[in-house]
Amino acid sequence: MGCGDVVRRALPALTRRWRVFALVREFDPALRIMGVRQLCGDLDQPATLRRLAGLAHAVLHSAPPPGTHGTGNGDPRTQHLLAALTRSRSLPRRIVYISTSGVYGNSAGDWVPETRPLAAHSARARRRVAAEGRLRGFGRRSGTRVSLLRAPGIYAADRLPLERLRRSDPVLVTAEDSYTNHIHAEDLARACVIALERGQACRAYNICDDSALLMGDWFDKLADAFGLPRPPRTSRAEARALLSPLLLSFMGESRRLTNTRMKRELKLRLRYPTVDAGIAAADKG
Repeated sequence: MGCGDVVRRALPALTRRWRVFALVREFDPALRIMGVRQLCGDLDQPATLRRLAGLAHAVLHSAPPPGTHGTGNGDPRTQHLLAALTRSRSLPRRIVYISTSGVYGNSAGDWVPETRPLAAHSARARRRVAAEGRLRGFGRRSGTRVSLLRAPGIYAADRLPLERLRRSDPVLVTAEDSYTNHIHAEDLARACVIALERGQACRAYNICDDSALLMGDWFDKLADAFGLPRPPRTSRAEARALLSPLLLSFMGESRRLTNTRMKRELKLRLRYPTVDAGIAAADKG
């Protein structure tokens, strides 16, 4: 469910182990070349999902909740998916869902394990909380093994915020800055594959690297690596007049994710254990 960048990075490993189907709105020749069988359907249109019933032993669900229009704090896409799956007595044995670390809300820079109570602030994060709740409930009722992968800022060589640096968008002064967390898209893709095999039932995993740095430091590292000017620094009060509400919402949440459970239970060895490693690889590319 959902064939975006991260899932496409996982497909080579998945197609070696599984017969893979993808739900798509329109046929994609690139997926066919990768050996993926495509089913035309739309999670926003439940009547198009009937072929999903009884089809798969496992589900990798990466489709985000819809936008704000008429959805409130819920996720009808996950609701429609689960309704389609339950049309058959043959239910999937496992579901892996790519969620977001935004479900934790703001921890004022504290370390955040998976056991921390959810306190989503933004509407988009509350919709993720709703999706997680529906999936956990489905897993408890059905016996399907549901694993939740809570991902922070996803980056790769082709998805770096360099345009923001070129615009000279400001970041916060160090004394007011927020901690941010990252995961390379390749490592998140590998986590999806491993979680389908090893993920435990009704279990959440923080999928993040070992970096613990302030947002301004992240942009300074990018600027230095790609020969761009470091972004100007501003106070939080001044930023409200300079930045979009979306950027401000990201700056308003400060947390440092722990990844011990990811390493111990999924046994995921990161190819890019820090953003320095990921940036260096991107710079060479």
